[in-house]
Amino acid sequence: MENTEFRAMIVEESADGSYVRHIKRKTIDDLPDGDVLIKVKYSSLNYKDALSATGNKGVTRNFPHTPGIDAAGVVSWSRTSAFQPGDEVIVTSYDLGMNTSGGFGQYIRVPADWVVPLPAGLTLKESMIYGTAGFTAGLSVLALRDHDVVPDQGDILVTGATGGVGSTAVAILAKCGYPVVAVSGKPEAEPFLHHLGAREVISREDAVPASKRPLLKSRWAGVIDTVGGDILAAALKATCEHGSVACCGLVASPNLPTTVFPFILRGINLLGIDSQNCPMRRRIRTWELLAKDWKIDTLDELTTEVTLKELGQHIDMILSGQVKGRVVVNLDT
Repeated sequence: MENTEFRAMIVEESADGSYVRHIKRKTIDDLPDGDVLIKVKYSSLNYKDALSATGNKGVTRNFPHTPGIDAAGVVSWSRTSAFQPGDEVIVTSYDLGMNTSGGFGQYIRVPADWVVPLPAGLTLKESMIYGTAGFTAGLSVLALRDHDVVPDQGDILVTGATGGVGSTAVAILAKCGYPVVAVSGKPEAEPFLHHLGAREVISREDAVPASKRPLLKSRWAGVIDTVGGDILAAALKATCEHGSVACCGLVASPNLPTTVFPFILRGINLLGIDSQNCPMRRRIRTWELLAKDWKIDTLDELTTEVTLKELGQHIDMILSGQVKGRVVVNLDT
């Protein structure tokens, strides 16, 4: 195959130890070896992408590097019969955009077992409105459902509700008929969350009562927590008997200051959500639900679409907590 040139964001380490971002030209030969070459049409911005784009060595070890843990596009070449040129596909998580050149470039080359066929019912752009954030939200809803949390049991708490995972989780839960209580530290976002389907919006302070008791009054039939720390600990204390809490984030803290009482006195379940290395069977099942039964009617309203050139300012915004909903990157513009 000819050594095609394409545009990509490249993050480089400067002599003074700082990191700078440029849009530059790369070639196919610059990409790592892989089974499937994909022309990327859309990507999306996640918090992990912003960490990689600012030189976080916990995410990306070696620079120069092209971030982007999400990509959706069209197969250009494949060495496996599982995918043919022209197939529309999705790649999220695994090592994409971390130490493997990612979706903030117009081409990626990846192992075949990272690639998911685009399910019927979704466009490439819609799949990136979901992206890793929406996929994580879907896995979280599926985990609650698989642990018998059903809509008529009571309120479902969603923390970090204006973020990519949280806002998508609110919309999916509402679509499925669950009564949703959304937690947000942004009072101006309340109309947005109600529009997505939240029955009630509460502040972070309301979500973390001052009481230090090991158990609180039972309130939540289930929880999707994107935050960690004190909010997760308070949610565990207030979850009803045999309820479940899906834990999928740590933007506040990786620590969990709690006791065993919610688990041994109320029998609740703490469900870890791993979207990065999720088994392919569950991955495909979740994408099919997102494309059909759980497809959000307001996908476009969750979305800010940007070009590769405009992406840098949104990376800065997501790091300062100023992004609402999802940022989708159009690689053709």
